[in-house]
Amino acid sequence: MNADKALSVTQLNKYIKMLMESDDVLNYVTLRGEISNFKLHSSGHMYFTLKDEESEIAAVMFRSAASRLSFAPRSGMKVTVYGKVSVYETAGKYQIYVNAMVNDGSGALYEEYLRLLEKLRTEGLFDESRKRELPRFPKRIGIVTSPTGAAVRDMINITGRRYPSAEIIICPSMVQGAEAPAELCRGIAMLNAVGNCDVIIIGRGGGSAEDLWAFNNEAVVRAVAASETPIISAVGHETDTTLCDFAADKRAPTPSAAAELAVPDRAELMQKIDERAERLDRVVDGMLASYRTRIGAAERQLAVVSPMARLQGMKERLVRSGGMLDRLMDKALDGRKLMLSAAVGRLEAINPLEVIKRGYGMARDDEGRVISSVDGVGVGDRFSLVVSDGVIDAEVVDKRKGR
Repeated sequence: MNADKALSVTQLNKYIKMLMESDDVLNYVTLRGEISNFKLHSSGHMYFTLKDEESEIAAVMFRSAASRLSFAPRSGMKVTVYGKVSVYETAGKYQIYVNAMVNDGSGALYEEYLRLLEKLRTEGLFDESRKRELPRFPKRIGIVTSPTGAAVRDMINITGRRYPSAEIIICPSMVQGAEAPAELCRGIAMLNAVGNCDVIIIGRGGGSAEDLWAFNNEAVVRAVAASETPIISAVGHETDTTLCDFAADKRAPTPSAAAELAVPDRAELMQKIDERAERLDRVVDGMLASYRTRIGAAERQLAVVSPMARLQGMKERLVRSGGMLDRLMDKALDGRKLMLSAAVGRLEAINPLEVIKRGYGMARDDEGRVISSVDGVGVGDRFSLVVSDGVIDAEVVDKRKGR
């Protein structure tokens, strides 16, 4: 053994790659198998596993070759590929670099998937009419999944952050392998029987078609459809679809999305409550303002027709009428005073006393009658002569007519 002659890992991988690429058989390989773990990279490259009943080999098909395909490869599809086998130096593993691919039909798993899909659809297990709405505010959430996977941690974290008042019950179960279907069915039955849950989530993280196959098991699908509690199916990634997804009341693309479907967001709820409270305040304020306006109008209308208002109106009209009557009476009295003054003036003008004051006298006989003519007395008759400052008693000694 000579340490000075040791190869580096890189040198060994390069040497193995050189040997493989110099082999005529490995440079022109035709393989038939079933696609598994298919992934389409954002760059356009395709990565998958090609397998048969006993073995598998990693495969890659670069974008330049993939762009020439006339179909879309998927997990479970049987294909024939053409390419070369070489070493991926960085990882030190060999794989087939596919230059062309032909669709040989569906693989056995996919054929079973389609057969069971049609059977259960015909029975009505996937009918939309059977689907139930999820409760808006669940108090208890049951989860049937692996207790050690990343999926359960994601669901617990998201539920706790969004809606911490919800209680979570984990029913541990295998999610792949021969024993997984029985454990998944048992978990669903247990949560329905004693879990007192408002909603159940069944699922797991991503994986190959084989890894997810337990969720295509007929017994599991029927258990999901028969659940008395609404179920959310969250199996794999967004592009994975299992029969449990069709049978569940809701399908979530990922376990994290299932947790978001199961519970509301407390922050959003609080914001909506605040917004609705503000809206309610505005509505109440508007209603109160409207009622105040209506009450004011009613008070004004009532004031118009109320007895007190009518009495007040009559009082005001009476006061106005009284004032008008006073003015009319004053005017009439003033007119009468003027007329009286004029009459008095006229009377004064013809008042005998006034005439007497100017030097005239008035003769009266013994009976007080005015003597206006010499014919009214005879010689020797006594009479009274009224002058301005008294009465003179006189006797007629002579009388004559004319001046």
